[in-house]
Amino acid sequence: MSLCSGSLTRRAVLAGAAGVAAIAAAPRLILAATPPHRFKHGAFEIMVVSDGHLVLPTSFLAPQAPQDERAALLKEAGHAGEQFHSATNVSLIRTPSDLILVDCGSGANFMPTAGKLAENLEAAGIARDKITKVVITHAHPDHVWGASDDLDELQFPEAAYFVSAAEWDFWHGDAVAKTIPEERHGFITGARRNLARMKDKLTLIKGGDDIAPGIRALDTSGHTPGHISIEIAGESGLLILGDAITHPWVSFARPEWTSPADHEPDRAIAMRKRLLDRLATDKMRLIGFHLPYPGIGIVERKDGGYRFVAA
Repeated sequence: MSLCSGSLTRRAVLAGAAGVAAIAAAPRLILAATPPHRFKHGAFEIMVVSDGHLVLPTSFLAPQAPQDERAALLKEAGHAGEQFHSATNVSLIRTPSDLILVDCGSGANFMPTAGKLAENLEAAGIARDKITKVVITHAHPDHVWGASDDLDELQFPEAAYFVSAAEWDFWHGDAVAKTIPEERHGFITGARRNLARMKDKLTLIKGGDDIAPGIRALDTSGHTPGHISIEIAGESGLLILGDAITHPWVSFARPEWTSPADHEPDRAIAMRKRLLDRLATDKMRLIGFHLPYPGIGIVERKDGGYRFVAA
């Protein structure tokens, strides 16, 4: 659930970060590597690798929704406190000829509970220089800041990189500074820095373009103007959703509620509804970047809305 719009103040972000400061200072054993989750999908091997989690203020969830309905749904979701944890699940796809990473995680400079992708890949026996392609769903900090290190060296030096042309244009245009509050203009700087580092190895794509045989980009814009998801052929299908759907209760039960994380709220709502209808109708599997680790499941219809069923 990337942090982008005016409803989430810098104070709220810092409050979430303060809640994990003690963890960051604790012995490394507390943040031990999370084992990857592996499964087969058609001709592909999929591995979900944890980048850790974000700590966010509960007030961030659908703040404009009717308060009694919101309170009831958050209680059902188990969000009784002032903060909640949001998983960050990175997908790795092995094909006969490629090792494809979908998103790069937060890196070391966003939240102390995130940025664990490199160590979890290493623990899983995956060398970063063996990754051949990296697809960026969108350029929020928890998805792209892990692309390069503090020396501006690419974390995945042998990979070709793929970003939607609309996403590139958005973050490099003048309008982006008007859509993000001034106190979070560092998001713009971070996006531009990491995108610039991969520029010489970058292919700009659009929805419908193939990343590899059986793997294609799907236009799921709304969360950001160039957001893409990844559709994988085989069986009933698999969608790696990025942040098109973000919360295991709110996004499913009430997709019409606006999220302060979305740059284009109306467009994002319409996209959520279309995706949920398709996922439920076609019985497709999904991987959600922010759904409870490992984020894999299906969608079922329930009470006029939907529910996430973890697999």
